[in-house]
Amino acid sequence: MRKYFKYVVYLFVVLTFSKVNADAYVDYFRAVDTDNASGVAALLARGFDPNTLSPYGQTGLFLAMREESLKVAEVLVANPALQVDIVNAAGETALMMAALRGQVEWSKKLIAKGAKVNREGWTPLHYAATGPNVEVVALMLDQGAAIDARAPNGNTPLMMAVRHGSEGSVTLLVQRGADRKARNDRNESAADLARALDKPWLLKIIE
Repeated sequence: MRKYFKYVVYLFVVLTFSKVNADAYVDYFRAVDTDNASGVAALLARGFDPNTLSPYGQTGLFLAMREESLKVAEVLVANPALQVDIVNAAGETALMMAALRGQVEWSKKLIAKGAKVNREGWTPLHYAATGPNVEVVALMLDQGAAIDARAPNGNTPLMMAVRHGSEGSVTLLVQRGADRKARNDRNESAADLARALDKPWLLKIIE
């Protein structure tokens, strides 16, 4: 009977602990989404892991950059347990999202925290070139980003700038020596993309 009672107590403790953890998990990602910095700080103080992935494989810091929950981001980068370069389910880092959003100051903060500018596959420079802010492109290049880095599909940052970025980013990449003759896996060059997308002003810069 005593053994049975101990088992019941143990089961109760395990179930209670699991529920508390589950509640903290939900509360954490809700707080990140709503930029509730005090809520995130309270959970971290209780031992919640800032590197925990959401049900969709996203890190809190990545989501903070994506949703521009910048007060939460401040709390997260100040936490010594944070792994600034942990990737989400798609292999993306928080720096990549900050670059895509055109967030210069946050890109600087993440780099200062140890975020890597160069990595295999898609890079922060690809994302910066895709985004709206040429200043982030300049920052990545100044930090030593590989200007002709190849994405898994062969696209270079210059190609991404032609497709989705700004004219300023195309101009800067060309001025900094981007390989204008590089071709992706579909045998397209940056000039080919400019022609296909009917962007003669970019074609003029490239050629």
